[in-house]
Amino acid sequence: MPGTGSVCGELVVFHPRGSSPLLDRMRRIHESFGQSWRRDSDEYPFRFHPASGGLISWGYDHSGDEHFFWPCDPDPDSWKIVTNINGAAPVVFDGRFTDFVLAFAKRLRDVDPHHGIDPAALEFLEPEDLNELAERGEIGPVAPSFEPF
Repeated sequence: MPGTGSVCGELVVFHPRGSSPLLDRMRRIHESFGQSWRRDSDEYPFRFHPASGGLISWGYDHSGDEHFFWPCDPDPDSWKIVTNINGAAPVVFDGRFTDFVLAFAKRLRDVDPHHGIDPAALEFLEPEDLNELAERGEIGPVAPSFEPF
């Protein structure tokens, strides 16, 4: 059975029976976002589970974004993904969960070779230094992977 894990070391995907205490985290996320909705329901259009059609937390990424299923259709294969981008309006991904994960991994794979390094530092680093950082995986594109935990 698949479990909780990390896609490309960046996107954490929950599993209700995973080894870490994710159900507690999911409840805290739902409660904190639910409080935001109650404070300003015009600003934030989504309700949260267990409300009918409420968002269901399924993961987060290390950029501070939270990801939810939006059960907007009786068929779970037609549910959309809603991402709460840290400090911005939510974004709706109109596609299957697997399409979202593949698009996320593709964005990480296709980044600039110097991604992750302060642009001001580039002028002080020699090409060999940049190559070494890339070889250690500290900068640059990310290879697709899944690490369970």
